[in-house]
Amino acid sequence: MHIHILGICGTFMGGLAALAREAGHRVTGCDAGVYPPMSDQLRALGIDLIEGFGADQMALKPDLFVVGNVVSRARLADGAPKFPLMEAILEAGAPYTSGPQWLSEYLLHGTRESRHVLAVAGTHGKTTTTAMLAWILDHAGLQPGFLVGGVPLNFGVSARLGQATPRTERPLFVIEADEYDTAFFDKRSKFVHYRPRTAILNNLEFDHADIFDNLAAIERQFHHLVRTVPASGRIVVNGEQDSLQRVLRQGCWSEVAPFGTAQPTGSTPATTGWLCQGSPEHFQVLHQGQAVAEVRWSIGGVHNQLNALAAIAAAQHVGVPPALAAEALGHFQNVRRRMEVRGTVPRPEGVITVYDDFAHHPTAIATTVDGLRRQIRPGDRILAIFEPRSNTMKLGTMKSQLPDSLAQADLAFCHSGGLDWDAREALAPMGARAQVCPNIAELVAAVVAQARPGDHLLCMSNGGFGGIHAQLLQALSA
Repeated sequence: MHIHILGICGTFMGGLAALAREAGHRVTGCDAGVYPPMSDQLRALGIDLIEGFGADQMALKPDLFVVGNVVSRARLADGAPKFPLMEAILEAGAPYTSGPQWLSEYLLHGTRESRHVLAVAGTHGKTTTTAMLAWILDHAGLQPGFLVGGVPLNFGVSARLGQATPRTERPLFVIEADEYDTAFFDKRSKFVHYRPRTAILNNLEFDHADIFDNLAAIERQFHHLVRTVPASGRIVVNGEQDSLQRVLRQGCWSEVAPFGTAQPTGSTPATTGWLCQGSPEHFQVLHQGQAVAEVRWSIGGVHNQLNALAAIAAAQHVGVPPALAAEALGHFQNVRRRMEVRGTVPRPEGVITVYDDFAHHPTAIATTVDGLRRQIRPGDRILAIFEPRSNTMKLGTMKSQLPDSLAQADLAFCHSGGLDWDAREALAPMGARAQVCPNIAELVAAVVAQARPGDHLLCMSNGGFGGIHAQLLQALSA
């Protein structure tokens, strides 16, 4: 089959393209931003890429157009369609589908041997937990396929098909299960297409304000995912979140494996299922009150401790003993852009370290800063440098939460370019600890003026952030 992918350079669609190519399909694609590193990765796989969404691509005559959710029926200021190729597809009555639906029908289920899908859903931690789970299964010799919304350092690629082994009834496939909408013609969440037998519900908060009106609307989509899990399946759910308890109360037909943190002696545990006890870097795993594993690793943050616990519980559903899963996590290298050190600048009085992190929601910002605070020496400063770039943050829906999310940072620097709301007003409760700059050049200058030896410069964005990491390292070195 020849498929032509619209929006091929996105993380999900690029991973799908790699999987389709590995499965033997002919793959071509187009995007408005065909540039490295995704373009290099795809071309290395023999995938032809076209810049833009011109209607002349109809001449390729693929068997099927696969449409990413970046594509819409939007029009430009002059009235011309923003995506002429999509308009041509509709006019011609040519066959098209969404990325998630194609993945389900041609790789996960349907025409190929049905796979045991392990789906990782949640507002935060999807990418990291998916990478953890895939690594645990790989370490156990189960050769899973996976599609991750990032690049797990243990694998070096974001997607692979995997294969069956004598130890599993079906080939295993681990997927990051996003609640964002599928396509302009299918407003269901992507994850309803995956039909998992094992599902992780990591957490659930309000996000994607451009898609959902309120938290209840997102909870409804999560329940749609719960409805697709068979009776023999397992739902690994954060037992400490009221939102997820409301989801399950709407109806559940599968085994529920709750997880959470063990409470101090004498208090009531948040859950009687899977518990973690100890520091984020060294903790015990308890199952039904019994110690079953011990995790020692270099990954920081309570949020990652819970991510690990969820991955261990999910892996156990396909036969991986918790002790073996914990052993695998001892060798887990995390994901690119998750507290990734981009460089250091040595000074006689101490080293300045520059980090890159994907955090963009206020809760993710808070947990990321907290995780770094727990890892550094007492007295070291954290300079939080961020841009409210996600659709939710651009709308200003959560601007009031920013000061609290940055409470553990010594200084905060906000890039306000492209915002329709006043970032200075939103960050006013932080006083002199917060600075707002309208462009990257001014932001770099402001940070460099304040940075001193021993500081930790934490850059947070769900985009490229204008290459600020390299600019900071260059300016500090100079």
